Amino acid sequence: MIELPKLPYPENALEPTISARTLEFHHGKHHKAYVDTTNKLISGTDLENASVEDIIKKAAADPSKTTLFNNSAQVWNHDFYWKCLKPGGGGAPSGNIASKINSTWGSADKFFEELKNAGATQFGSGWAWLVLDNGELKITKTPNADNPLTHGQKALLTIDVWEHAYYLDYQNRRADYLSGVIEKLINWDFVNANFG
Repeated sequence: MIELPKLPYPENALEPTISARTLEFHHGKHHKAYVDTTNKLISGTDLENASVEDIIKKAAADPSKTTLFNNSAQVWNHDFYWKCLKPGGGGAPSGNIASKINSTWGSADKFFEELKNAGATQFGSGWAWLVLDNGELKITKTPNADNPLTHGQKALLTIDVWEHAYYLDYQNRRADYLSGVIEKLINWDFVNANFG
């Protein structure tokens, strides 16, 4: 059984960048629905006690399991996304990742510009990611439920650009939402722990 994790902060902790109302729907309804659907799909199967990562990998390899892939990958993506945010976060990268970002992009500002561009240009629903790919930092974007696990990459950071992540607060202003997350919410401690 997959469980819906508690948010690592109160629902109102990310205000005003992300409202409590958005988190109430995003975590309490959308994320919960992905968990519930995944559990229904794995009930009574050989995946019933598997980890979310194993479910994703097995479902990704089997075209008949697209619904399971979409829901389980969205469970993992959201679990990861909540940890990428923290009250009072954002701003310049810190820790070991800071020098790697500077050596890869030349400056934090250039990195932020490319991360924001990845999120802004993801057509339709999806995710913007900072990943490790063969030891190198890359910014990627994935549509719908897709994620770095299916591409042999290690996720370090993500920003959810599905409309339900920002529409109550920003309507169609996805770029403003991305700026807010980058400037005020990125949890660099979590990014550094992943970078390890």
